[in-house]
Amino acid sequence: MSASVPALPALAAAEVDTAAARLAALRAAMARHKLAAYVVPHDDEYRNEYLPPAHERLAFISGFTGSAGVAAILRTQAALFVDGRYTLQARHQVDAGAFELLPLDDEAAARYVGERLARGERIGFDPRLHSARGMAALRAAAYRAGGELVAVDENLVDTVWGAARPPRRRHPVEPQPPAFSGETSAAKRARLAAQLAAGGLDALLVAAPASLAWLFNVRGRDVPHTPLALGRAILHRDGRAELFVDAAACDPALRAWLGDEVSVREETALASALAALSGRRVLVDGDQASAWLVDALRAARADIEFGSDPCVLPRACKNAVEIDGARRAHERDGLALSRFLHWFDGALQTRAPAAWPDELEIAARLQAFRAASGLWLDHSFPTIAAAGANAAIVHYRPQAQTNRRVQPGEFLLLDSGAQYRDGTTDVTRTIACGTPDARMRRRYTLVLKGHIALARARFPAGTPGFALDALARAALWADGLDYDHGTGHGVGSYLSVHEGPQRIAKVGSLAPLRAGMIVSNEPGYYSDGGDGGRAYGIRIENLVLVGEACAVDGGERPMHGFETLTLAPIDRRCIDAALLEAGERAWLDDYHARVRRAFAADADGDFGRWLEAACAPL
Repeated sequence: MSASVPALPALAAAEVDTAAARLAALRAAMARHKLAAYVVPHDDEYRNEYLPPAHERLAFISGFTGSAGVAAILRTQAALFVDGRYTLQARHQVDAGAFELLPLDDEAAARYVGERLARGERIGFDPRLHSARGMAALRAAAYRAGGELVAVDENLVDTVWGAARPPRRRHPVEPQPPAFSGETSAAKRARLAAQLAAGGLDALLVAAPASLAWLFNVRGRDVPHTPLALGRAILHRDGRAELFVDAAACDPALRAWLGDEVSVREETALASALAALSGRRVLVDGDQASAWLVDALRAARADIEFGSDPCVLPRACKNAVEIDGARRAHERDGLALSRFLHWFDGALQTRAPAAWPDELEIAARLQAFRAASGLWLDHSFPTIAAAGANAAIVHYRPQAQTNRRVQPGEFLLLDSGAQYRDGTTDVTRTIACGTPDARMRRRYTLVLKGHIALARARFPAGTPGFALDALARAALWADGLDYDHGTGHGVGSYLSVHEGPQRIAKVGSLAPLRAGMIVSNEPGYYSDGGDGGRAYGIRIENLVLVGEACAVDGGERPMHGFETLTLAPIDRRCIDAALLEAGERAWLDDYHARVRRAFAADADGDFGRWLEAACAPL
């Protein structure tokens, strides 16, 4: 990595000692269980992306705070596996003397352990933290090495963490009424129960909190930035359901709202409920259900049918009420972001460069503009406000140790989102601080060309996201450039900002893009300064809605297209207009005209004049 990329704060000597002590304590716990290796995933018991503090086990043992990764700890070696989004972050956060940093794929940790395991040695894991399907790679690695895979009931990281581990906090479970959900929970349960019966199934194990939230029309605050109530459920073929959550979090009003067909039980009762499914045919999603859940069903002699969670697809394909809510949420959110951009430009004009805003001030100001609506509930993920070279770290988060002021000639990369009761947002803008140089403007424009190409795409029914990914990269590829993250992820309806099954990436889901799905459009480019230039990052992101397939003049097949939901100016100062074709210019001018119309009623005074200039035709 080039020295021009700023390092996150170096570990102090005491912290290095602490990191070494944690590994030593974990290895001592491994020795007590006669383990040669122990695997620590980022996932928690519920396979959440964003974790409650008490579930941040990978961060505790390694120092890495990203949202995807896995560590493999052996007696004298250890490795941390992360994907391309987190390579730079992991280099800065993790003690290189303790962990080797390696690329992440589905079988990376299993290969690493299997290649180093001697015959007869044991690999330990917590069965609650690994998916049933994900265990296959570890099991195969142990078999090939002549070793043994051992489920350890006590989590060894928790043992090392001890009394310093944060308590698990529970919050009230809240209803998401049909005015926002568009359909009653009873109707959803009846439809899925009929599907179970038609398939000869007796029950569905709902293992994912997001599926639980959708099926029962409930939300919670157990997980940072994602309105989930942690729990699981069993749906029976007759429409009855058992909901396993913290019963104290469900007040009498919520229980009455759920209705008589839903019994609320403590999570500790889940084991006995699984045992009661003996002899029943149970549908289980092997990617979402933990190995512990599957082992409990096997011990009960249930007939397990592995298949896709039937909540996932209808959750992804938003109904008319959810789509209307998404449009309202994005208009509200876009106005807040636009007012922030107006403030930011004013700050650059009225302050001396030495007093220009820093990343923490930027994040706080943006939150204040969103909160001013009175409807903002939370961030949908921690705000990425990355000034200059910090933006070369794809998922950088501002903090006191790395806080940086914007400087003349740099880019500010601002990736943020919000949770509103009627929708979830996610938007990225790259903003000029002064005048960017010609190379920066060219690369910004290449990213913009990719963004426009995807926004304008038409595609037939059955097209998966990976088939569209090259559209967003083609302009960059022509210049020998690329980016190491996906181009688009699904987004929920007042749920997770990262939702499947839809995805746009080089290698992604085979799930077709369907009408009603919301997905991000976010190509980027990141320079670490290694070519002699400055380090910076560029990303342009809008959320788009997959429309109904319709006829194309002169065409033979109906085609889907995208409706752009996000409304906020794209910085014209960063664009090399000579690189844009006529159709690309027209798209951008039409988009900015939409932004002006959307905010016309609020665009008075200085803000109105700024908005008119920011959205002027090229």
